[in-house]
Amino acid sequence: MMEIALLGNPNTGKTSLFNTLTGSYEYVGNWSGVTVEKKIGTFKNNQDRLIDLPGIYTLSPLSKDEGVVTNFFLHESFDQILNIVDASQMERNLQLTLQLIEYNKPLVIGLNMVDVATNRGIRVDTEKLSSILRIPVVPVIARTGKGSEQLASIVTDQVKTLPKKNTIDYGSAIEDGILKLEAMLKGEDKHSIRWLALQLFEGNTYVREYLSNFIVESEIDHLVNSTRETVRQKENGKSLDQLIFLKRKETIQQIVKEVSEKKEGTKAPLSEKIDAIVTNKILGLPIFLTLMYLMFMLTFDWLGFPLSDVLDGIIAGPISSGIERFLDFAGASSFIRSLLLDGVVAGVGGVLVFVPQIFILFFFISLLEDSGYMARVALVMDRLMEAVGLNGKAFIPMMIGFGCNVPGIMAARTIETPKERLLTILLTPLMSCSARLPVYALFVGAFFLQHKALIVLSLYVLGIIVALILAKLFSLTILKGETSIFVIELPPYRLPNFGALWKSTWDKGKSFVKKAGTFIFAGSVFIWLLSYMGPTGLDVAMDDSFLAAIGGALAPLLAPIGFASWQAGASLLTGFLAKEAIISTMNIIYYVPNEAGLQGLLVDYFSPLAAYSFMVFILLYIPCLATVATVYKETGSKKWTVFSVAYALGIAYLLSFIIFQGGKLLGLA
Repeated sequence: MMEIALLGNPNTGKTSLFNTLTGSYEYVGNWSGVTVEKKIGTFKNNQDRLIDLPGIYTLSPLSKDEGVVTNFFLHESFDQILNIVDASQMERNLQLTLQLIEYNKPLVIGLNMVDVATNRGIRVDTEKLSSILRIPVVPVIARTGKGSEQLASIVTDQVKTLPKKNTIDYGSAIEDGILKLEAMLKGEDKHSIRWLALQLFEGNTYVREYLSNFIVESEIDHLVNSTRETVRQKENGKSLDQLIFLKRKETIQQIVKEVSEKKEGTKAPLSEKIDAIVTNKILGLPIFLTLMYLMFMLTFDWLGFPLSDVLDGIIAGPISSGIERFLDFAGASSFIRSLLLDGVVAGVGGVLVFVPQIFILFFFISLLEDSGYMARVALVMDRLMEAVGLNGKAFIPMMIGFGCNVPGIMAARTIETPKERLLTILLTPLMSCSARLPVYALFVGAFFLQHKALIVLSLYVLGIIVALILAKLFSLTILKGETSIFVIELPPYRLPNFGALWKSTWDKGKSFVKKAGTFIFAGSVFIWLLSYMGPTGLDVAMDDSFLAAIGGALAPLLAPIGFASWQAGASLLTGFLAKEAIISTMNIIYYVPNEAGLQGLLVDYFSPLAAYSFMVFILLYIPCLATVATVYKETGSKKWTVFSVAYALGIAYLLSFIIFQGGKLLGLA
């Protein structure tokens, strides 16, 4: 069984090719950094394994996810490399290809997006490219699977030949430096000495650290400094890494000139015409907000609520009645009946009714991602992000955070500078994740029936605005530093494949269903037990339960922000474990058999103003337990983890206070 590493630039269709070759599904998006850790699948036609590594532009890492690749090359064992190259962007893509050739492992190129290149009037001679590089080159269209079988057959072939000579002559100074490193290692290393030397000269810190296991630091410094000085003298003052880049660039330009031709008079691609509108300085942001509004209208008004009502009717009707009849037949005790009906069915069922809305939202987010639009959103937001001490790349983890804050925080690994990476990690939990969506759906259905989409959109926008304001504040105070330059490649617009679109939606939504069936189930049982027991014994009145006592301790603190009840306090506490648990807690607390649904009962406990204040508090207050754990894992700091919890709680209370008390002054209470 062979281990094959899959590498390529971001937006070359690498993960789509991974799915096609292995039959597996991994998250696909049109920006750098979606894949932040290696993912492994098995080829359809044999047992060889394909390892999907992060999309990178170079093997000399700038960000954490690029460091994953270097560490993999240095410390993991694998047999060969599959490099996916965008046929329409060869000059940029071949920078990585030449570095992979220097690594001196068997290598195959999958030349992807030949259809896009053809539409742009570009024709690539794959046989000539293969001849020049001395490696197999297979044209493919990863999105449709065309050419993938031939590629799989070639890449899993056990017989591979390595390039017979070096592709690039870097000049006598660097070539001498490579020979000196070879003499210093004295055959002790298992990797290509040429690759190690070039990466060292380019400033790859991971390679330098690796070499320090074989060579003392002072000798490494002397080699690098002497080579740098020789290059400066012989190459008119050029720096070491600059010369390496220029030599590769000259080689690539010559290769591209020989293997590709472009028809004159080719019309500008349609995507460029669309981009002139959707990334326009004035129109870009309103277009994004309009699309978000339409998405929420579909989620809450046109599709989501009717489907949720149908599911609610099924759970509250046939399912509940069926369980009740079974319990009667089995002669279950009153304790078991109450546990199952008042605890499990009310708690878990109250969360599951929102599954249609969750899946509809994820479907349209996946549609925007797979079509290529989300990369444009990052570009549009860059102007705002730059003003607050970040850049457009930081908005990508935040957008991922709309689905779940945990992968959003992990996606911050793609950000190069430590200051911006930490800032993004701290702010991403302010993005409204899908777990908060059931809370919004519950309250807008009860209090804002005519303006559901607008109210929910206001919460998402509020989270972004608060994040931008705090980014500016933190950048000026606790996290000072320079803002990096934002560079992003805009992929061509694509009509998403429905199968991939459904898999993407299911991949995002299944965690919600899984959580309802496991974590929320266990939480509902625990919450019900707290409501069933009290200081005086079992089967007590709800107001005399342990749950009421716990929530009641928080009620005075919540009075200034509009919801001074033990029920609200108890719900907020369980929300720290998972935001969906707020719904299951409320269903258990407010559950009254054969009475109005939860939305009908809430109007007795909340005013519309208090309801909006409550939703704002849910949006901003402490992240869930999984998010807090991820913040700690990514920062490695207890201080920043505690800070992320404390500042979010403070901001949530302050804004809810302003909204509720300000609304009262305006006569809205």
